[in-house]
Amino acid sequence: MTLSRLSVELIPRSEEALAQDTDLVKALFPAADTLNIPDLMRFPLRSWDAAALTMPQFGPVIPHVRAIDIAPGAPLPGSTMPGLKELLVVHGDPPADLAHQTYPNTTESIIRRYRREAPHLRIYAAFDPYRRAPWQELEDIARKKDAGAEGFFTQPVFDLKLFDLCRDWLRDELVFWGLSPVIGPRSRSYWETTNHVVFPKDFEPSLEANIRFAQAVLSQLAQEKGCAYLMPLRVRLDQYLPPLMSVLKA
Repeated sequence: MTLSRLSVELIPRSEEALAQDTDLVKALFPAADTLNIPDLMRFPLRSWDAAALTMPQFGPVIPHVRAIDIAPGAPLPGSTMPGLKELLVVHGDPPADLAHQTYPNTTESIIRRYRREAPHLRIYAAFDPYRRAPWQELEDIARKKDAGAEGFFTQPVFDLKLFDLCRDWLRDELVFWGLSPVIGPRSRSYWETTNHVVFPKDFEPSLEANIRFAQAVLSQLAQEKGCAYLMPLRVRLDQYLPPLMSVLKA
């Protein structure tokens, strides 16, 4: 069984660390055909610059772009990058550094700019089942599609029942379903307080349980030729990725 697309999210801590992680993904997880790279203010390497460094080493890369960071009239990140074919536009959280200037853009306004100024790029947007009422999030999905989004990256899911429900809501969309291991109480608390995740009562924050959950979701998606991305936060790539190959080879 294989997925239509399978991405691994890598944090651009530095050029050296990014190159090492990319090599690890290639060696440990040959099922991955794509990388996606978030744009994180705590690191100096921007996601689109990281993508430019990584594409010759790996191939398809999807950088994330924060809408609130783009000044009116400023060039759109990645719009003229040779070889770049797709990117993800997120709204972006307010920066911790108050000296960092942001702008009152919406995700939709930046997607529309990309559609006008870089029509060769496929633009993705975000879907978050935890942030607010589902009807509000689905209205946002409709607005993002109207602006020109061609697909969506979800916040990581941690519950098979919610995963099934969201699949029904987004049945006709191109969706990269997010999976991220939650190991230990501190990691669980981060997701609960920062991202408002509601974990199932029987959720087990261990590496083994998270691997089993990821295997179950990937197995279902492989049967449907779906898409997924893995966000291996706070775990070693060599511990998390290789066990997931088993369901993709079956």
